[in-house]
This record gives sequence, C-alpha cells and structure tokens, in this order.
Amino acid sequence: MLIMDQKVTTQAILGEPDARGVKFATLRMRSPGLLKRIGALAPRDYKTVPLDRPGPYNRPKVHEDPAVTLTSYPGTVRQLITTGLGRDAPTVMITNDTGIKAQGADRALRPADDHRQRLAEIIQAFCADAPSSAVNLNVDLDVVLCVLAQALTAAFRPRLPGNYAHATPDTLQRRFPDTPGEIITDGDGITVKINRRAYSPVLRHARLPGDTTIPWSGRRQLRFQFA
Repeated sequence: MLIMDQKVTTQAILGEPDARGVKFATLRMRSPGLLKRIGALAPRDYKTVPLDRPGPYNRPKVHEDPAVTLTSYPGTVRQLITTGLGRDAPTVMITNDTGIKAQGADRALRPADDHRQRLAEIIQAFCADAPSSAVNLNVDLDVVLCVLAQALTAAFRPRLPGNYAHATPDTLQRRFPDTPGEIITDGDGITVKINRRAYSPVLRHARLPGDTTIPWSGRRQLRFQFA
C-alpha cells in the first residue's frame, strides 16, 4: 500500500496507481463542503472502532462512506471520517482499498504520523528549521547533525528505566546530556565524570554500555562515572 501526505499529488494522478492495481491511502483536506457533510452526521452514523495501541485515543468513532466521488479522481474512493483521535477536527482518510478494515487503515497511516512526529521533534529540539548559514555546505551539515542527534536520542531512549519510552529529544537533552561534569583524558582512555543531579539515579540504572573502544583515538577506552 502506498501511504502519502495529502499534498504530495493531485486527485487526477491518484488514478494512476489505481489503474496499476496499487492500493493507496491518504488524508483528505477538509473543504467547506466536506465540513458541512461532516456536521450533518448524527452520532448514530458513527461506530466505535477499538485500536490496538496504548493511550487514551484508542477507541475512536468512524463513519464510512464506501463510494465517494472526488472532483478530479476517475472513479470513487472509500472515505473514513474519524473522531476521537485527540484532534479538534475529524480526520478524513480516503483509500482505494475496499477490503482493509478501519483498524488496518489506522495502522497503515501510523508510520506517516510517526514520521511527522519525528520531524516535529527534530525542529523543536535541534532547531532544524534555523540552519546556521545560507551556505549550502553548512546547511547540509546542520541537517546531517540534526538527523544524527535524533538517531542518538532514539537509541538512548529505550536504555532508560521508567517512563521514558515516549520522551521527546528536548526532554532527554535537558535531563541528561545537559548535565555538567568533567572529561578526564589520560594515556589509557577517556573518562566522562557526570555530576550529581536529580535525574542521576535514572542514569545509574540505565542500560548504558560499559567501557567502549574508540578506534579513531588509538583504541583508547571511553568510560562513564557518576559523582
């Protein structure tokens, strides 16, 4: 199935994957006419759909239109109007897959939501929308560093005990990497001595790697100590 953002293509071009037998799913923009249609729906027109995911928004209400005509699409699409996802306005999805269940449609769109969430986190935590220079090389370097920082925080998050599974990078940055300390180097290795803070017990119980060999530093050992 092809999952795409609503602004990637046009209704007319959506007919091309359909002609090739490719299934797609995308969100639909809420036009005034569509909002009027949604406003005319009664509570009995929706059915509760349980979703296999944690959180408070796992029992949304869905109204399905099996055959909706779009302005420029050559044919009809299946339309799902969903409320109860924690958003102010209903979410409207269209797809040419008539067999997938509503729960499956939600799982199909979830990776797109995850990517949007990761991009929002990068912008908030690493200022990806404010590169340091207009010079192409520096802009490219800024973006690469943001992606690397995101990857490192994503790898760091599951090593922490407690409720950090969904912590955003800016929260992790404030509580852990921003902790002051000392970097002690000698002939045998590099020791990072981290000062005591309120979140030090979390780091003490984290599944951090032990002594790590640094190949590009004469194979010296990197180790952590907690004050």
